[in-house]
Amino acid sequence: MTDSAAERVGRKTSAVELLGKTPLFGVLHPEDLRHLADSTRTRAYERGDIIFHKDDPGYTLYIIVSGAVKISVSSSEGDEIILAILTKGQFFGELALFDDLPRSADAEAIQPTEVLTVQREDLIRLMEKRPRVAITQLLKVLGQRLRATDELLQDAAFLDIPSRLAKRLLDLAEAHGEKTPHGTKIGLRLTQQNLASMIGARRENVNRALAYYQSRGWLSKEGGHFTILNEPQLRARVLP
Repeated sequence: MTDSAAERVGRKTSAVELLGKTPLFGVLHPEDLRHLADSTRTRAYERGDIIFHKDDPGYTLYIIVSGAVKISVSSSEGDEIILAILTKGQFFGELALFDDLPRSADAEAIQPTEVLTVQREDLIRLMEKRPRVAITQLLKVLGQRLRATDELLQDAAFLDIPSRLAKRLLDLAEAHGEKTPHGTKIGLRLTQQNLASMIGARRENVNRALAYYQSRGWLSKEGGHFTILNEPQLRARVLP
């Protein structure tokens, strides 16, 4: 086997494994996963590269192999709301595949990022072959997206800014946390503006809330990374 052939086999194996770990495809038969993996392609992006813009046509689903991607929307005045930060194994761009409407948000690589792409026609072909399984998984994924949106709306309506910030930090720690002797380090480099954009607040207000949490010894920041030092106290701040 030549090196190039070996590389192709390795890429296919990796694609099958990644697809199998993705909620949308994890219940598929191994043969279906192999067929789907044959049709995938990999793309690489540098930090700051735009993967797609809001209102672009959408015919591709993206699964993150490595790196991190920011999903966001911006107002006409330039204010940004970050809807999600996604990392390895997570996927995005699925909504436009099924409603045939343009993209509803921007997707930007915030680290050097590699993604696996699945085209609309290949996904539709798979759904036609395994309609019951595909529809069940799709409804589950869409339901999770709707729940996440409802939660954001409820937070904005019922929680003050320090509470929303505490909740988002805890969510980030759960999704991207690394246990250390001192606490849970969030494995993403985050600025005050990033956090402000995640909770729909002004940076100045987020700065004050962060300073309060740090002064109480609940939170620390070093090298762009936040570490939750006292999770129970931070979690108690989220309660009404």
